[in-house]
Amino acid sequence: MQLDDVVPWGRTLGEYRQMFNLSEADLQCRILGCGDGPASFNAEMAALGRSVVSIDPVYQFSTEQIRQRVQAVYNPIIAQVKQNADRYCWKNYVDADDLGRSRLAAMERFLLDYEAGKATGRYQPQALPQLDWGDRSFDLALVSHLLFLYADHRSLEFHLASVRELLRVAAEVRIFPLLKLDGTPSSYVEPVIQDLLSRGATVQVEPVPYEFQRGGNQMLRVYSGPIADFSGVPGC
Repeated sequence: MQLDDVVPWGRTLGEYRQMFNLSEADLQCRILGCGDGPASFNAEMAALGRSVVSIDPVYQFSTEQIRQRVQAVYNPIIAQVKQNADRYCWKNYVDADDLGRSRLAAMERFLLDYEAGKATGRYQPQALPQLDWGDRSFDLALVSHLLFLYADHRSLEFHLASVRELLRVAAEVRIFPLLKLDGTPSSYVEPVIQDLLSRGATVQVEPVPYEFQRGGNQMLRVYSGPIADFSGVPGC
């Protein structure tokens, strides 16, 4: 990975809770965050004494390198959001500048936690579709703004291999959103679902209370084995 290819954009614990329908019981799980980037999710969870490991190739870079990249891409991202404001729901933010302030605050919290988190193994520069952990190392894997969103840049084979690998290391996987960057539904969702069903997994497209991309208020929820419904998922 080249740092110039990275577009850092951090989200908060509150947003993760909404994006993935996370309950208080879920927050007690051993959680793997995939593609977390400069989200403050891990830092906020660590402050609460919760167990989260985040992976992202960007974690090979230093605090200052990531900070400089955040500063370099911030204005172009906000300009794009303003240009395409009709693609987004503004119930949680007044406007693009308000969104930007929230993102900068989340990324700053991440940056202040980054070195300590790397030292304790909370931030690791791993990447799908191959992970270094053994089977069932985690209770829950969360994939934020990575799979499906970049369907125009990643193949269906990459998506299939990634979800299979996530189900190897975690009992349950949740993926958000199910849209591409342009706000249209990803054509990979249905093939991924059919592949998972053929492997005996329980799969559900579930509505969530978070929506920023218009129509982007669903996650894919997958359990590694057969259950009647997700109310029967074993606790952490």
